[in-house]
Amino acid sequence: MKNNLMLILTSLILLGISQSCKRSTSSRNFNNVDTSQNVQFISDESFAPILDQELYVFKSVQTHANPTIIYKSENDALKYLLTDSGATFAFLSRNLTPDELKTLKSHNLPAVVTKFAIDAIALIVNDASTDTTITVGEIKEMLAGQIKTDKNIVFDNPNSSLVRYLKDLTGQKEFKQKNIYALKSNKEVIEYVSKHPDAIGITGFSWLNDPDADYADAAKKVKVVAVRDENSKDAPNQYFTPSQTTLSLKQYPLIRELYIVNCISSSKGTGAEFEHFLVSDRGQRVILRSGLLPVKLPGRDIIIHSKL
Repeated sequence: MKNNLMLILTSLILLGISQSCKRSTSSRNFNNVDTSQNVQFISDESFAPILDQELYVFKSVQTHANPTIIYKSENDALKYLLTDSGATFAFLSRNLTPDELKTLKSHNLPAVVTKFAIDAIALIVNDASTDTTITVGEIKEMLAGQIKTDKNIVFDNPNSSLVRYLKDLTGQKEFKQKNIYALKSNKEVIEYVSKHPDAIGITGFSWLNDPDADYADAAKKVKVVAVRDENSKDAPNQYFTPSQTTLSLKQYPLIRELYIVNCISSSKGTGAEFEHFLVSDRGQRVILRSGLLPVKLPGRDIIIHSKL
């Protein structure tokens, strides 16, 4: 990932393309105005690969800024944001509910939620496994314990956004089957599957692109399973793996959107600058190069030379 970060930074500097992204602000009256250069962001830990890349490039451009990101499970990140902890920015994989917005407003923190990327939920198996495809219906049945399988199914910790996504997908409140295990992180899921040919791992797609050195060898020993949505109107008989193309065309069925929650009134300060950077041309290029799908496809300038 570090090599990719340097490639991203070099490419962005050479391109020299930046786009000012303006966000309209309403006449809101509350007191938390971000003036600190050392602002802390609270984030769902499953976003660490992409946000670390974004932060690296942002700091190289805004050398005065020194923001940090505290990674927590989705449940813990939400608690931190909603309990008047002082947090004013958060990264989540879903929009806020009306009750959550109401709670923030009661703390004098009316929130603005902005989508900045699209990620995928990936199913992985050991490279030695003969399993290469699965349907959405089979995923639901496995997680609900409705079909027998000798596979161990592993995912990150029980309070994560990924587990919440799977519960919403299946309609299950809990996963009680003996062959379903919660580990501690996406990284542990990849490492577990790399060592167990009988395992199915469920992880964020961003963890499989340009992995860090501490789990790069494990990532080489797993492969992504293609998924078919039998209820799809456009392609009920086709299997798709996650990619920018299948996400853009809405072919891959297991997708999630990434949001930044902004609870300050000021359009200035490090927090607001980083938010604007994420949805700017430069920030969206970082997402594009990471393998995820940006919400705004960056433009390209093409110079055509003609001989007279």
